[in-house]
Amino acid sequence: MKKRWIALGVVAALGAGGYWGFQANKYRLPGLVQDWRDPVQPNRAVVWQQGPAKAPVSPLDGKRRPNIILIVADDLGYNDISLNGGGVGGGIVKTPNIDALAREGVNFTTAYAANATCSPSRAAMMTGRYPTRFGFEFTAVPVQFAENLAHGEGVGPLKSVFHKDLITPALPDYPDMGVPASEVTIAEAVKAAGYHTLHIGKWHLGESPSLQPQAQGFDESLAVLGGAAMFMAEDDPGVVNAKLPWDRIDRFIWANLRYAVTFNGSKRFQPQGHMTDYFAAEAIKAIEANRNRPFFMYLAFNAPHTPLQATKADYDRLPQIKDHKTRVYGAMIAQLDRRIGDVMAKLKEQGIDDDTLVIFTSDNGGAWYNGIERLNAPFRGWKATFFEGGIRTPFFMRWPGGIAPGTQRADVTGHLDIFSTIAAAAGAAAPKDRTIDSQNILAGPARRPAMFWRSGDYRAVRAGGWKLQVTKRPEKARLYNLAVDPTEQKDLAASDPQRVAALRAMIEAQNKGMAKPIWPGLIEGPVRIDVPLNAPWQDGQDYIYWSN
Repeated sequence: MKKRWIALGVVAALGAGGYWGFQANKYRLPGLVQDWRDPVQPNRAVVWQQGPAKAPVSPLDGKRRPNIILIVADDLGYNDISLNGGGVGGGIVKTPNIDALAREGVNFTTAYAANATCSPSRAAMMTGRYPTRFGFEFTAVPVQFAENLAHGEGVGPLKSVFHKDLITPALPDYPDMGVPASEVTIAEAVKAAGYHTLHIGKWHLGESPSLQPQAQGFDESLAVLGGAAMFMAEDDPGVVNAKLPWDRIDRFIWANLRYAVTFNGSKRFQPQGHMTDYFAAEAIKAIEANRNRPFFMYLAFNAPHTPLQATKADYDRLPQIKDHKTRVYGAMIAQLDRRIGDVMAKLKEQGIDDDTLVIFTSDNGGAWYNGIERLNAPFRGWKATFFEGGIRTPFFMRWPGGIAPGTQRADVTGHLDIFSTIAAAAGAAAPKDRTIDSQNILAGPARRPAMFWRSGDYRAVRAGGWKLQVTKRPEKARLYNLAVDPTEQKDLAASDPQRVAALRAMIEAQNKGMAKPIWPGLIEGPVRIDVPLNAPWQDGQDYIYWSN
């Protein structure tokens, strides 16, 4: 394999015009290597396994067990939905179908992502455990990706840090960076209870065969295995693209990611149409196939994560938004909302709406690198920060047969509690041989003394109404009383050192029960708290450093 990499590198170098051409284009190598190893095939039909012709009932009470659909958006900002008076473009883009999930069920108004980036958050959703309990501390990224980011210009005086010394023989290959097979996923738990389990969309929890969805409890999986994918071919006549020249992540994505999916571990093949439309259409087909048996569907849209690509039809509906990237982003949100509405309509059409628990959330807050302001308003911070804007997330549950509409709850909950809530609804057993951090929040309010976050040297805790963030870059503690300052405007660390010390002690006690990371954070990059990546540097801007 090593010889193959070398050979391909030589060919690429020569084809690009020798050494200097190779140096200028080496960031494209991961995509080229993947194309060589697994060329993208033409589109083919996905055939879902058909359930029984008649719906079974429980022998205990004569009732049908609920279907369960977990819908996860990707990098959806708190202010991207119109439920709380927000919406992209200053409220121009409405999200009536997502809003309806909250209004027709329960809206958890103090809900948190398990991490501020996508991969560890999804690990928590799947296992019901802090991802740091089993070493899933950092988002999995290829070495080439981290190295590409490390060579950026940074932000003002703040430069990225690439830990080249951590690239050792012990570093797992990128496909092996995922949820260990020894963990019990929610798919495995409900499958053991008789559910048919389906995964559609983003995975990002390991790409080797032993870590793919079909090896982690899912009977069927239509997947983007990595962290992102193209929504359409870049040159499709029906697409409108918005590239972000200030963002090296975006540059890497456009150069290396492909318009491709895999089904049950198959070779990659092209989807049909825009990826959001495609995943929704396949979810609808899967619902039809499984309408007569209890099923669990993990529907993980990759929108609105970059690359920013909208259909021309959706883009044309938003001429009021003058900024091009914001218009493309808004069109992606509108499309996502519409297609979620189509999935919900299919449940009603099939007569299983009352018997289906639908959970909606986002993996983390909106991304700073998009260059769009106020994605997480009214909160400060972005994806890749433990400020509320990075971890406060929409979190709704709708189940006409089990949840009263119009319910609001303020207990501190979120991704951690998805596992036990789904397991309880399905009548599935949770593992008893390990710590489970998840709670069944349909049975009542979440009751925990504190909630924790950790990414390398960046740690945070919320205990009651108080929240402490601790960073090494810069060396700083930030203390906020969220009960009176929910948007983290006033840092009280200097005026209340005793509380800082007490919360630090809670973090340290929590850390004692966590595992060593399975793979390290290879890169630390600066994220400014109050402005997006494309904003000019100004002295005095607050920032943190995020790993991977």
